[in-house]
Amino acid sequence: MAFVYFDHNATTPLAEPVLDAMLPFLRDQYGNASSRHDLGITARRAIDNAREQVAALVNVRPPQVVFTSGGTEANNLFIKGAAEILKPSQIAVSAIEHPCVAKPSEALARKGWTLRKLAVTRDGVVDMNDVDAALQTPTGIVSVMTANNETGVIQPVAEIAERARAAKAWMHTDAVQALGKIAVDFEALNVHAMTLSAHKIYGPKGAGALIVDKRIELAPLLAGGGHEHGLRSGTENVPAIVGFGAAAELAASRLDELAARMEKLRARVEQGLTQMGAVIFGAGAARVPNTSYFAFKGIDGETLIIELDKLGFGVAAGAACSSANPEPSATLLAMGIAPEIARGAVRFSLGAANTAQNVDEFLVAVKQVVARLKNLTAMAV
Repeated sequence: MAFVYFDHNATTPLAEPVLDAMLPFLRDQYGNASSRHDLGITARRAIDNAREQVAALVNVRPPQVVFTSGGTEANNLFIKGAAEILKPSQIAVSAIEHPCVAKPSEALARKGWTLRKLAVTRDGVVDMNDVDAALQTPTGIVSVMTANNETGVIQPVAEIAERARAAKAWMHTDAVQALGKIAVDFEALNVHAMTLSAHKIYGPKGAGALIVDKRIELAPLLAGGGHEHGLRSGTENVPAIVGFGAAAELAASRLDELAARMEKLRARVEQGLTQMGAVIFGAGAARVPNTSYFAFKGIDGETLIIELDKLGFGVAAGAACSSANPEPSATLLAMGIAPEIARGAVRFSLGAANTAQNVDEFLVAVKQVVARLKNLTAMAV
């Protein structure tokens, strides 16, 4: 049986139309986009076209799109770039942020800022009462992800942004895990900045973007030739940027169809998991349609992942960048989940190529592995 991939929140395969768009710029069209000759002009036009494609996906004007090497750089560009402009005060981030938001925020706390982590409910939604309490203190920056990378829970970003703006704070959202799964509209979310990544939407790794409200000023992380409106110096990665644009166009064209199909498949897998006794984290909240985060009491998550891998199914423990960390998920602990349950967490994230047959085969494998592991546990007692 062929390997079945259920880890699309970690990364997605490169879509064929995206590869087709990139290939000319990996072969013949190798010009530097800053050059004034024909090859350079072709590269610049390709970047401009990609900027328009990404802008259209999130409802902004092309000049608001600042291309970066990925989501991590974009998050750091906003947090560190804003901190260079603003006077030190409070930075408020949710307790369930990805490390590439949490860690630069912690770095600011060592440079005169006060870090406030916003609490979440049992279902993994940012607690609006805690937002209100936090904003009683003068605040310069607020950052809350659009959808959580582990649970898939969608956050009330627009509601938080309204409060942040009223408190004169700059509002940022990491929309990496929401893009391509639900509609993401920069204007509707009312934020000052938004982070995107190509490789989560069937584009290439090494391309991301920070969407910026042009009424705010950020300090660049990199000093150099002034590329990307002076916010991201360095020769542009033209093939990756072109791929990002093509992936954005593809995402826009199939968003509704893909979301509806993913939601049906997730319901199918969660029905099966629940019948086996699994707990589904965040099930009481709105979630992106492809993601399910679950655990079986008394079953170690890493062991379950390894056994499923042996049977040809790829799932994850949570955030891909934290897979080497043996500690329970910080997201689940913030939700009030007991550590012994959190250690069993497994993330299942669907993609465009997955089918109902894949899901049914996965459920058969899970049932088999869980039964075997429970028997081993019982024998050891």
